[in-house]
Amino acid sequence: MECYEEKQNLNWTTMAEASDSEMGSPKNEATNSAAQNPSSSDSDSDSDAGEAEELLRLQTLESEVSSDPSKYDAHVEYIKCLRKLGEIEKLRDAREAMSALHPLTPVMWQEWARDELTARPEAFLEIEKLYERGVFDYLSVPLWCDYLNFVQEYDPAVLQCSSEGILKARNLFERALTAAGLHVVEGSKIWEAYREFEQAILLTIDENDNEAKEKQVQRIRNIFHRQLSVPLAGINSTLLAFKAWEVEQGNVLDVDSSSMDGISSHVASACQKAMDMYDARASFEEQIVRQDISDSERLQQFLLG
Repeated sequence: MECYEEKQNLNWTTMAEASDSEMGSPKNEATNSAAQNPSSSDSDSDSDAGEAEELLRLQTLESEVSSDPSKYDAHVEYIKCLRKLGEIEKLRDAREAMSALHPLTPVMWQEWARDELTARPEAFLEIEKLYERGVFDYLSVPLWCDYLNFVQEYDPAVLQCSSEGILKARNLFERALTAAGLHVVEGSKIWEAYREFEQAILLTIDENDNEAKEKQVQRIRNIFHRQLSVPLAGINSTLLAFKAWEVEQGNVLDVDSSSMDGISSHVASACQKAMDMYDARASFEEQIVRQDISDSERLQQFLLG
């Protein structure tokens, strides 16, 4: 029995196949359209001209990157062009070349991993190494979340809920929390994913194994407690989620209120302190994520915070 049959994880390969199916093959669409509508030959000509123009641009960028590898923007545009044309082998080489000289952005690492997963879904270890390189390059919550989802979806040991697989996943979640769990705006995404992982494990435990079930419940409770002690956006929602979860465990709490009545004193104290810390920083965080201010102004707000 798979560990995650109760949980729908992101399957990029399936999504890509579904997307391709919905859009259809460009070559087949062009053929069918031409058969039904002679005027489609005009659009075919436009398409050929566009492809020729893109290939010419590719040659220009390739020459530019070769003549001056230090040009960051040229690498970025070259990779974009290769990706658009579907040149997977050249694309892989171009990414490696850029990575040797410049840090790739989190989005570029995400795209690289997803492209490799689409092209080689069996290459788990190689793609795992890409994620490791990516999280080393940048602090990025979305990149960490992609990495965590990937391991849960494709690591055989994790899927089978073996002791080795569970330990590996937990260690990876703990690494993610150490790296990005304190990110005020987005850190809660990692905490929530960690709780969902442990909740999925709870569902696989034999109904009659009370000791194992109680141990797992306490593990989930501890994750809630740890998260509630961190000043993160959405901490009030986390408190309500925690209370609702405790009610599911048979405890009596007011799930419609942010009151901390019924919660142990040390957890309530830590949570209140985290709320106060977040409130003191909230205005600065809002300034940092604004899109209508310059990078220098954003940096100034960060330094003030």
